[in-house]
Amino acid sequence: MTHFRYDLLATDGAARLGRLHTAHGVVDTPAFMPVGTAGTVKAMLPESVAATGAQMVLGNTYHLMLRPNAERVARLGGLHAFMNWPGPILTDSGGFQVMSLSKLRKMDADGVTFQSHIDGSSHRLTPEISMDIQRLLDADVTMAFDECTPFPATPEQAAISMRLSMRWAARSKQAFVARPGYGLFGIVQGGVYPELRAESAAALKDIGFDGYAVGGLAVGEGQEMMLATLDTTTPQLPADRPRYLMGVGRPSDIIGAVLRGIDMFDCVMPTRSGRTAQAFTRRGTVNLRNARHQDDPRPLEEDCGCPACRGYSRAYLHHLIRSEEILGPMLLTWHNIQAYQDLMRGLRAAIAEGRVQAFAAEAARLEALGDVEAM
Repeated sequence: MTHFRYDLLATDGAARLGRLHTAHGVVDTPAFMPVGTAGTVKAMLPESVAATGAQMVLGNTYHLMLRPNAERVARLGGLHAFMNWPGPILTDSGGFQVMSLSKLRKMDADGVTFQSHIDGSSHRLTPEISMDIQRLLDADVTMAFDECTPFPATPEQAAISMRLSMRWAARSKQAFVARPGYGLFGIVQGGVYPELRAESAAALKDIGFDGYAVGGLAVGEGQEMMLATLDTTTPQLPADRPRYLMGVGRPSDIIGAVLRGIDMFDCVMPTRSGRTAQAFTRRGTVNLRNARHQDDPRPLEEDCGCPACRGYSRAYLHHLIRSEEILGPMLLTWHNIQAYQDLMRGLRAAIAEGRVQAFAAEAARLEALGDVEAM
């Protein structure tokens, strides 16, 4: 019987090397979770996602409750069987949609009533309903239901939003059905205000969670403010539990957050960028739509092991994109997920060897050089 636990294996400054044990397997941290919002990582087979080294993926309560619905997924064996992903899954509680769908929802102290973006039908989300949906989906990591505080927000607005989320966090904990190998994460809110973040972290620790997420960042505040918020927030989170920065982000964001003690990440950026001709490399992003690639026989990145780099030239990738062939987004998505997993492997090795600051400095140097060979 697998018990949900986090093992802290090594530290290098604030950066942490760890291992998360779940009902469906182990996740080595720092970890990046590809986003499979509606039960699929777009343009990727599950086997292809696993081949990049990804150990855990993310699904979304809001989208899956609307289509195909949680009860149907449960009848078909849970999300792991449904999407053919045998490894760990984390599900977002739907809280981000509470913010992003503001024109389609009505919020009260108990929860949120909203209109489906698919057909306009009315639905209800409360902490209790969110916990039940995530249980039906069979998520290894369930996220507490919260309101993601928008940016900008005044201190008063951020305080009201955060305190509502803390009440919902307590209700989420009460409604969560504990089972071996399954965990519940609380979400720290409070905008960019250190005193509100401190109040939120203290409230969540009093409730007691299996892991702690930092939410409400990467919503427009910029990298400098995001990292400054982590500087004051992360040290207040329990050292023996995993720490998850939600919805982040660019490689430089991830490196900066790892240096500040974050263990887990997710973001649509690598997959969305792959569908819009953007490729992440160690020297920054490359836009394969640009005409300068049309006669370039070189691979996208010399030392990358993904299929896009092993078998195809920049010229061919450019051709696929300009011709709107579906293989283009497929190959670039694979490359981007591979690039992110390679980054996480590099960070884990650097922490284990006590050289994470040097790793971060070299990554920043390479990105600053840009994609010079192709200019």
